[in-house]
Amino acid sequence: MDIRDLLLKDAMIMDLKATTKEAAIDEMVDRYAEVGVINDKALYRSDILKREAEFTTGIGDGIAMPHAKDKAVTRATVLFAKSDAGIDFNSLDGQPVYLFFMIAAPEGANNVHLQALSALSSLLIDPALIAQLKQAKTPDDVQQLFGAAQAAKDAKEAKEQAEEAAAQATTSGTLVQPTATTDAKPYIVAVTACPTGIAHTYMAEAALKETAEKMGVAIKVETNGSEGVKHHLSQTDIQNAVGVIIAADKKVDMDRFAGKHLINRPVIDGIKKPQELIQETLDEKGAIYQAAGDGTSAPTDDGTKKSVWNRIYQDLMNGVSNMLPFVVGGGIIMAVSFIFENWLGAKSLAFTFTNSVGNYAFNLLVPVLAAYIAVSIGDRPALMPGFVGGMMATQATASILHGQNAAGFLGGLVAGFTAGWLIIGLKKLLANTPKSLDGLKTILFYPVLGLFLIGTIMYFIVNPIFAAINGALISWLESMGTGNAVILGVILAAMMSIDMGGPFNKAAYTFAIGVFQSSSTGTTLGDGRWMAAVMIGGMIPPLAIALASTFFPAKFTDQERSAGLSNYVLGLTFITEGAIPFAATDPLHIIGSSVIGSAIAGGLTQLWHVNVPAPHGGIVTLLLTNNPLGFIGALVIGAVIAGLILGIWRPVAKEA
Repeated sequence: MDIRDLLLKDAMIMDLKATTKEAAIDEMVDRYAEVGVINDKALYRSDILKREAEFTTGIGDGIAMPHAKDKAVTRATVLFAKSDAGIDFNSLDGQPVYLFFMIAAPEGANNVHLQALSALSSLLIDPALIAQLKQAKTPDDVQQLFGAAQAAKDAKEAKEQAEEAAAQATTSGTLVQPTATTDAKPYIVAVTACPTGIAHTYMAEAALKETAEKMGVAIKVETNGSEGVKHHLSQTDIQNAVGVIIAADKKVDMDRFAGKHLINRPVIDGIKKPQELIQETLDEKGAIYQAAGDGTSAPTDDGTKKSVWNRIYQDLMNGVSNMLPFVVGGGIIMAVSFIFENWLGAKSLAFTFTNSVGNYAFNLLVPVLAAYIAVSIGDRPALMPGFVGGMMATQATASILHGQNAAGFLGGLVAGFTAGWLIIGLKKLLANTPKSLDGLKTILFYPVLGLFLIGTIMYFIVNPIFAAINGALISWLESMGTGNAVILGVILAAMMSIDMGGPFNKAAYTFAIGVFQSSSTGTTLGDGRWMAAVMIGGMIPPLAIALASTFFPAKFTDQERSAGLSNYVLGLTFITEGAIPFAATDPLHIIGSSVIGSAIAGGLTQLWHVNVPAPHGGIVTLLLTNNPLGFIGALVIGAVIAGLILGIWRPVAKEA
């Protein structure tokens, strides 16, 4: 892609007036609206802020690339903006941003924003181009600079392709092991990848290739980006290489590098320390990689050290994130089935069908949770043991010592972690087996031994213990007095607003789901009441923002007031994430007021014994609750209090 095709001169801002991140975004969004690139400023701005809330687009070296893809965009465009003073944009390197590239892509565009990011990233790795752009005075200057940079890049790529084709024709696919002592250039391979698969993936690729050329080293870089794998490393590429560089913040296919010297570092090191990585690879300082036969193993020299609790949290969130689609899909279908039951009766086809489909999904919650916790720890070989362990946790008959209750959600958590670490143990136990048996590990040893061990542990240890614990927990919650129930409701609802989708939010929701799933009927007082607390607690933040932006308009910009209207719908449907763009730019006022309102609402749900027998749906569950007036009362009181606090507390908007 030639980036000049997207750089509109009319959209460029050569002297950005903004002094803050939010103001800079507003100024660029306004320019897009002026030139007709977007037709809904509120929607596009909201999506830009959502992207910033996920991960900053301030990539360092004075550059930021905010981007969004939605239906507000009429044509794919890159807006160039320059700030002479620099703006604090929460960049990865903590430095001010001087050059902005705001990318807008239409909703139906086929990865055009990713292609633009890739093209920009590969060009902006050149310090000379960055320095020249900072001195540019007119839009024509910017176009000319990018034209020259693109031409140089195209010529370089054509030369590389010709050399690679010539080399392949010469070797005819034979494996030649070059070294630093031969007349030919030493040859190494690399893989770059970042969590979003966009800017850093391609910037690391460009930095490694440019540095390798200066050092007289031949290199091939595979990118694992949002568009998929590009420049895939063949077995010939890998075998011919002196060593391998992995500059990645997510898992990549690793077994293919068995027997090679391998260095594994964060993707930022590929951008900031390419010379160090290349030199260490040439010096064969990386450990010889030993494949575990699972396809996505991670080497030990990852350049970072995580605490035990960070690792546990990461593994748990992998399970929870994969479980949530089953919760939402199954939960909403179940809620619909209860509506059909009330209207048409329990014997109607509509109720029977929807209830069955919802239950099929819901019955997989614990197995999926356990399976993906296990995968996070032990990779693919742990999937089957984790899934079976989770399934056993849901079956009361799986325990020979305590058959009255299933181990449930808690047992599933233990099953996931146990299965994952069992596979880690088996990998170490089988590490010294003959190479001729490597192929049997994944298809025979891990499945058979993993299943036998997890089955034994679940049947004789985990299920008996956690069935008793689970039964006691359910009994205690169902018999809890109103005072204690109110306190727990306050805590759970407040947690839903503390980080709006983060660890606290997920912990509270997971607790309520666990208790809900452990019930045989899904409608008892012991589970539905906690679902009421977390659901209403999660509905408060977007509703509070909607109310405050409506009744305290001076405290919000025009764009915020427009975006605030959509939060009425998001709040009523239990989509807490609608508040994230506001919380990202004003965390103190947004989160502070939301936590207070949610806590009050959560306590009221328990005081009034509100029971919600569905794990999702928001206002739709009003048709199912045992106390509709209590549900509405708790929701309205919590939202109004949070909205009033936010409206009174928040300072007047600068644009007002």
